[in-house]
Amino acid sequence: MNLLDRYLYRTVIVYTLMAMGVLLTLGGLFLFISQQSDIGIGEYGAVDAFVFTFMNLPQQAFELLPIGAMIGALMGLGNLAAGSELVVTRASGVSVWRIAWPVGLAGLTLAVLMYGIGEYVAPPLAQFAKREKTTSKLADVSFAGTSGAWVKDGNLILRVQTDEVDQAFGGVSLFELDGSGRLRSIQRAARISVAERGHWRMQNVATTRFGTDHIDSEVVEQLDMRSTVNPDFLGLAATDPDLLTLRGLKGYIDHLRRNNLGTESYEIGYWSRIARLFAVIIVTLLSLPFVFGPLRTTGAGTRTVIGVMLGIMFFLLTRTIENGGQLFGLNPALVGWLPTGVVGLCTAFAISRTR
Repeated sequence: MNLLDRYLYRTVIVYTLMAMGVLLTLGGLFLFISQQSDIGIGEYGAVDAFVFTFMNLPQQAFELLPIGAMIGALMGLGNLAAGSELVVTRASGVSVWRIAWPVGLAGLTLAVLMYGIGEYVAPPLAQFAKREKTTSKLADVSFAGTSGAWVKDGNLILRVQTDEVDQAFGGVSLFELDGSGRLRSIQRAARISVAERGHWRMQNVATTRFGTDHIDSEVVEQLDMRSTVNPDFLGLAATDPDLLTLRGLKGYIDHLRRNNLGTESYEIGYWSRIARLFAVIIVTLLSLPFVFGPLRTTGAGTRTVIGVMLGIMFFLLTRTIENGGQLFGLNPALVGWLPTGVVGLCTAFAISRTR
């Protein structure tokens, strides 16, 4: 890298870090405000809410980095264009594609940083924060390693594995005791959901009852049960795919395939997660046609707004294609890569047309 390459590379990185600082400050503030309704429940206090917010910042950084890279590249290169530095560079015989090299390298650095955050930092911290929050709110929850959570409700003991999402969860075991503490029955449900307050609905339930001198077994498709356990317990056991690493998501897809269950939504999420890493490189390069064109003489505020709007448009495009692909049963890899591919082609075309 020569002096010009290092200068452009450093400019994009520094302004992206500045943009991420602002975005994370706002995101952390909104997250902390959203915790106010939980403060005072059980032992969950203001300090716990602050710790919860702080430990979720890496996850927010992973989600906001593409937008931050877009804003940072537009602001950094826009300032160089407004000061005629890029104009002088172009007049010296440096092509736009040559300028794109250090800008793309800065995007690659940010993509590697995003990968590291998404694989090694954000998931464990976010899961730990969720666990600490729920255990502060619920005093009767215990854990067996990291594979599941246990709770006792009268003569019932419920164990939920950490697999599924939303308001439905998998790997549920229900142990019923009699008055003397003797095991009366074991129920294993493939899925459990919150039907209404105080009622849970189990699906594909295998029940084993222990009599004095015999054992009875049966399987039913659906079974409702009453429980006074706070539904937050199920939220504790849930694992959001957005909080899974690529390896974890791939392993879960393999698990679903082995059990002949649908994998389409998880495969789309897997390929989309990979594509978003490359999208960070693309959005930094997308700033070049703008700073050489309509945004060359605009202020920093305008460039920031344009960056946010482009980031939101890319997010909406991604969500629309993912939901549509899942609805119509399209190839998951195609659906996951299509938004990034479209933006990449548009970026290459726009750069080639830049003079």
